[in-house]
Amino acid sequence: MKFSEYFKLDRTQAFLDFVDVPLHTDIPVFLEPVAIKCLESVWGNELSSLLQTFFETILRLIKEGHHENAQILLSKLNESNEFHLGYSRGKSRGHGFGPESAKNIWGALTKSSAAVTGLLKDLEDTALLLPGIGTDMISDALCNILRGPLIKYTQDMCVYYGIPLTPQVASGLTWNPQTEQWEDFYADLPMTDYGKVILVPKILVRLKLSFDANEYYRHYILPEMQHEHLQAKSQLVETLRNGNTRVTKKVLMAEYGKDKLAIVDQTRVRPQILEDYRLAKSRGVPKPLTLEQFAEIENETLPNLTEMLATLSKIDVGIKTATEYENIIERIFSMLFYPSLCSPTKQSKIHDGRKRIDIRYSNEAKDGFFYWLSLHYSCPFIYVECKNYGREIGNPELDQLAGRFSPSRGRVGILVCRSIENKELLYKRCVDAAKDGRGFILVLDDQDLAELVLEYTRSKRRQEFELLKAQWRRLVN
Repeated sequence: MKFSEYFKLDRTQAFLDFVDVPLHTDIPVFLEPVAIKCLESVWGNELSSLLQTFFETILRLIKEGHHENAQILLSKLNESNEFHLGYSRGKSRGHGFGPESAKNIWGALTKSSAAVTGLLKDLEDTALLLPGIGTDMISDALCNILRGPLIKYTQDMCVYYGIPLTPQVASGLTWNPQTEQWEDFYADLPMTDYGKVILVPKILVRLKLSFDANEYYRHYILPEMQHEHLQAKSQLVETLRNGNTRVTKKVLMAEYGKDKLAIVDQTRVRPQILEDYRLAKSRGVPKPLTLEQFAEIENETLPNLTEMLATLSKIDVGIKTATEYENIIERIFSMLFYPSLCSPTKQSKIHDGRKRIDIRYSNEAKDGFFYWLSLHYSCPFIYVECKNYGREIGNPELDQLAGRFSPSRGRVGILVCRSIENKELLYKRCVDAAKDGRGFILVLDDQDLAELVLEYTRSKRRQEFELLKAQWRRLVN
C-alpha cells in the first residue's frame, strides 16, 4: 500500500509533490546531495547548511582527537525507516551507519589520509574516498541530517493535500547545527499502521548518486596518469606495431590498484582532479526523475492531460463549481510545470462571498521558461489564482493577485480563468500593472491551457512554454 492509498488521496504520483512511498517497504530512489546543493531557495540553503555543518563537525572532532564524540554523532545516522527510500526488498529497514557501522566509518576516517589532508570536504566525497560507503548509506545519512526541515515539509504537504496529522509524535533525533548535537524532537506527523512517515520532495531524489568512485577513477584520474606516464616514457609504456605508444588503464590499475585506497593515493598527488570532478558535477547536476520514470517505478499509468482538458471543458462556469475547477487546474499545473515549480502551498481567503484559493509554488527551475525568468526577474515563488468566472476579468482581479507580491516573495503570478472576451484589453491592463510596478501577471484561459498542453506533449515535456514567453514579451516591451 502506498502513502496516497492509505490516506485515500485519489491522486497518483504525477499529481503529488512528494515521493509516494510504499508503506511496507522502500522505493529504489535516493536523496541526492548535489541536487540539494543546487537548490537556490531559502529552504535549499537551509538543507545545504545542515549537511555542511554536520560533516565539518565530524571531521573537526576527528582532527582534534575527540574520537568518541565523533563516533556518537555518526551512530545516530541509523534510524530512517520512516523515509522508505532505498533498496530494501521486504520491510523498510534503512541503511544508516548505526553503532557498528559508525565505528567502521570512524575507523576509515581516522586512517584515511583523505580526511587528514583535507581532501574530504563534503558528505558525498565519502562515496569516492571511503571504503564501505555506498548510495544507500549516504541517502539515509542525508535523511537523518535533514530530518528537521523534511518534517516541516511533511507538515506543509499534509496541510496542502488534507492529510491528518497525529500530534506530538516521537519523530527521531534532529541535528542542531548551533549546539552541534542530536536532539530529541516531537512533531505532528502522519501516522499509519506501518508507523510514522516523513515525506521527501520528488525533485530531490535520483536513481543513483552523482558521485561515483568508478567513474571518477576511470574517467578522471586514470587519463591523467596515462598522460603522465607517456610524458615520462615510463616502463609501463608499450610501443605498438605501428610505432604509436600507449599506457592502458588495465596496466595502471594492476600497478597502482583500483580500490578506494588507490583512489585516495592518486588523488593526494593530484588534488586538482578532485576539484575538477566536483566542478563538473555541480555544473551537470542530473535532472529530477521524469514523470515517466516515476510511473514506471510506481507501476502506474501516467495521467492524460488531454483527457483532463476534456473534463475541464465540461465544468460549468460559476461559483457553485469553483472548487471543482480549482482542483483540476491544480492537477494540470502539477504535471505541466513539473519539475520547474514545486512545493505548493495554499492560502484561502474570503472574497465576494466565497472562498478564494491561491496557490504558491517555489520556482526551482533549472531550464526552460521559469529558469530564464528567475535569471532576470524576482520570482522565487510563482503565485497562481483561479477564477471560474462567467464575466470579464478586470483590474480588481489583477489587484488581488498583485497584492500577494513583494520584492522578497517575488512579483510574478498566473491568473487562470475560463474565457477572455477582450484579450487585448486584458493584456493592456496587465502591461499597465507591470509598468506601474505592481508586478507581472500572466493570464491563461481554457484555450491557452489547451495550447500549453499541446506544446508540452509535442515537445516531450520540455518546459519552454512559447505561449508564456510571448505573453511575457508583451508585458515588458
